[in-house]
Amino acid sequence: MKDLKSYIGQYRTELYDSVLPFWLEHSQDRDFGGYYTCLNRDGSVYDTDKFMWLQGREVWMFSMLCNREGVRPEWLECARQGGEFMLRHGHDGDFNWYFSLTREGKPLTDPYNIFSYTFAAMAFAQLHKATGEKRYAEAARRTFDHILERWDHPKGRWDKSHAGTRPMQSLAPSMILCNMMLEIEHLIDPEVVEQTIDRSLSDVMERFYRPELGLVVEHLNSDSTLSDTFDGRLINPGHTLETMWFVMELARRRQDMGLIREAIEIGLRTLEFGWDKEYGGIYYFMDRKGFPPQQLEWDQKLWWVHIESMIAMLEGYVLTGDERCRGWFERLHNYTLEHFKDPDYPEWYGYLNRRGEVLLPLKGGKWKGCFHVPRGLYKCLKLCEEMAAK
Repeated sequence: MKDLKSYIGQYRTELYDSVLPFWLEHSQDRDFGGYYTCLNRDGSVYDTDKFMWLQGREVWMFSMLCNREGVRPEWLECARQGGEFMLRHGHDGDFNWYFSLTREGKPLTDPYNIFSYTFAAMAFAQLHKATGEKRYAEAARRTFDHILERWDHPKGRWDKSHAGTRPMQSLAPSMILCNMMLEIEHLIDPEVVEQTIDRSLSDVMERFYRPELGLVVEHLNSDSTLSDTFDGRLINPGHTLETMWFVMELARRRQDMGLIREAIEIGLRTLEFGWDKEYGGIYYFMDRKGFPPQQLEWDQKLWWVHIESMIAMLEGYVLTGDERCRGWFERLHNYTLEHFKDPDYPEWYGYLNRRGEVLLPLKGGKWKGCFHVPRGLYKCLKLCEEMAAK
């Protein structure tokens, strides 16, 4: 592994001198509150709609930094004004969170998306920790209650599938709860925290991970069997690798080295399965049987997939010293920094074609906001610092 000081310096500079200033300068709506996320390469705004899961992610990002690195006034101001916009406009009065709003805060899309809820809970839990304001804690708790209610049916009455014909279960709620519980546990009854973590880990590692495949599937039949359908064959390598570092964080908390090693093995098999042997990088979607995926964007290379995979491999190396993790981390670091980092403007590209060429020059949109790049840089920085301290 190259000099740790080099990685530490690179991640620190990229995070604190480039990425965070980009969002602080360009994303904040000084007139109506909240954040623009549809940003061109240079940070100019190309659409003013606001997406609640991305609003919550940005509130979380700057609140978390205040809590872990010390309060900077510009961070706290950014987090607080975004949180206030969410409280005023983002839900229906009972903390059911809309998916999207107009710039002014009028609802555009009803609360169908569970991620609007999960990132609102994370946002207000961390904002409460940064400010001590009880109303933020209340927002986090009430949102968390809704998440538990919707665990088995994330879309609720907005689900388009016909009831009873092919009922399926999704990895997504259990996956995100693996991460969310560590962000909100200071507000939740400890017994509920441990029960939720137990169920999340069981779902991921005993149901959606399939030993007969060596892979994690995105969907199962309602009886937890494999489904030979488009959805049932779907593999999302980036989703698996992100989940595996969540699992490692929980295993670290519980001092469970066996679970850490199991997560590493799943991550390594997923990388071998999902890596593009011809052009490099990780495929976005794959079919576990090798059939054509239904997603036409299946062979694109996405920013979050690669950043989350970097975290997973670096965490595995820090916790175990496994040289396979080190090798994959270095390969992922080199590919990601070479292809996604914009050499002329701050922040990173999000979407490449299969050959690794920029497909869209945007820095943010409906799906990309102030989250995966800064969180990934922060996580990698802290893991490198931890390794250096050893």
